[in-house]
Amino acid sequence: MDVAFTELAIAKLTASWHAVPWRILPERPVSPALNVALDEVLVDRVAAGAAPPTLRFWGWDSAAVVLGRCQSVANEVDLPAARDLGMTVVRRMTGGGAMFLQPHGAITYSLILPEALLEGLTLRQSYEVCDAWCVSALRGLGVDCEYRPINDIACAAGKIAGAAQARRRGVVLHHTALAYAFDNAEMLRVLRLGREKLKERGVASAAKVVAPLNLQTGLSREEIVDALRDGFIQSHGGTVAELSPAEMEAAEALVSTKYGTAAWTDEFE
Repeated sequence: MDVAFTELAIAKLTASWHAVPWRILPERPVSPALNVALDEVLVDRVAAGAAPPTLRFWGWDSAAVVLGRCQSVANEVDLPAARDLGMTVVRRMTGGGAMFLQPHGAITYSLILPEALLEGLTLRQSYEVCDAWCVSALRGLGVDCEYRPINDIACAAGKIAGAAQARRRGVVLHHTALAYAFDNAEMLRVLRLGREKLKERGVASAAKVVAPLNLQTGLSREEIVDALRDGFIQSHGGTVAELSPAEMEAAEALVSTKYGTAAWTDEFE
């Protein structure tokens, strides 16, 4: 079993990150399908050397359930309830469980980096290292949190965030969703946690107690996003930039051909 790293060990493991020309993309409200498409576009651009390693904060123009790569819509989502709440269902390229995301309540980021920056780490260890800067930034805000294997950031009151990964063409896509404000009743209406499985196929989501950040700090959602951005720059450096027109065009094309289609979203039905 992997043992959690000390802060000093993580600092040594990520020492080479300081030499990387990190690009930091601020929130830009887009559709749920465009958000998941952007992850694939940025992975391919980093792999091709057309973009530097990137930290992207997702912006949302509407609420969504974001399914893991191998999940069943029927098993995970109460579709009538999702429609009633105006939630779109999309499928991402990474594994893991369903994400219940509302623009006012979620803080989401993707880290896109070469596998070489995680050389020598097991998959479990890579989750801890990729989210270590976030844990440090939250602690700086007074949140008593820690990494919990394999993919959570949590505190004594419950889960704050969950992460998922995908690897392709020598690039790691690591994304994390944090709860800022959370309506547990609405989540339980939409996600079929603990209900009868309707399909044999598909990875099931885990039911965990959520501890949203608005109950642990007196800060607004925007203030926490700013603190996370500044925390990453303090830990690893980076320059704030914007998505290029070419990246947006490529993502919009992927929405039309993949992420916005029923063939992709309903693949495991």
